[in-house]
Amino acid sequence: MILDLTEQAICNWHNQKLIDIGQKRGLTSIGSAELAAARRRITELETELAIAASFTELGKSVVLPKVGSKRPK
Repeated sequence: MILDLTEQAICNWHNQKLIDIGQKRGLTSIGSAELAAARRRITELETELAIAASFTELGKSVVLPKVGSKRPK
């Protein structure tokens, strides 16, 4: 099996290993994964907020029947 690896890829892996074992400053692999998960969650929450805001705006245009009035048939 032949691996098509570039010198840069190997250098990146080595640098990440040094960061992960604390010999070099930077974002660890675990920290990077947690950051990516947090960013995904933020995107989900922003989407939910936009949907809620849309429903709120839609609700402002709906006219509710007065209390005690009969529903139209």
